[in-house]
Amino acid sequence: MIEVKNLHKTFKVGKNVVKALDGLSFTAKDGEITGILGPNGAGKTTCLRTLYGLLTADQGSVVIDGIQVAESPLEARSRLGIFPDKFGLYERLSAYEQIDYFASIHGMQGDVKKQAIEQVLIDLEMQELAHRKTLGFSQGQRMKVTLAQALVHQPKNFVLDEPTRGLDVMSTRILRNYLAKHRDNGHCILFSSHVMQEVAALCDRVIIVADGKLAAEGTPQELCDLAGEKLLEDAFVKLIGSDEGVAA
Repeated sequence: MIEVKNLHKTFKVGKNVVKALDGLSFTAKDGEITGILGPNGAGKTTCLRTLYGLLTADQGSVVIDGIQVAESPLEARSRLGIFPDKFGLYERLSAYEQIDYFASIHGMQGDVKKQAIEQVLIDLEMQELAHRKTLGFSQGQRMKVTLAQALVHQPKNFVLDEPTRGLDVMSTRILRNYLAKHRDNGHCILFSSHVMQEVAALCDRVIIVADGKLAAEGTPQELCDLAGEKLLEDAFVKLIGSDEGVAA
């Protein structure tokens, strides 16, 4: 479970002070897929980077499975599978070597590590890619390697930042099925997206963020009912009070 409690974060940009998070609070539960929606600049990525421990909040806290991120960042991070917004890979290494490297970072060794790597290769249907260098991989192939790196240590919680951006239909389908399977196995999955159809189809709960604050939360249907709209995109626009930054 991921708990975000009263997060505040400001940045200095030139002479100006930008308030990225302004008291944001929400909970992403085990056995659910929770989506974060918000216009550009709403604070979604700042929130996720605070979850990872890449940023330190000015005020408030993030708790991962009862562990305070600020107090025990490495232990908290071990409970997370982090899927970033860019698929940065070491292109001279094979897919297997990169997954092996991340498994080692998480303390996995010997047969346990080998079995975990083999299993994630099977789960993501990437056995044929395993021993190819990642230089020249397609966007979908890069996605698979990045996801395998994030999940090889079998974390309880997954955090994904716009995971299907740039993916083809088949890669998107594999990712969605993988997330749904792990949701059904009791994992906590938190992801940000601008794709309303994807959020409506996948998410058990949706967090809407605007101006660094919680604007609304609920199931996709609850948010539509709250806004008096039939489509989640229309409900989103009404609940944030603006159509700026909305992507189809």
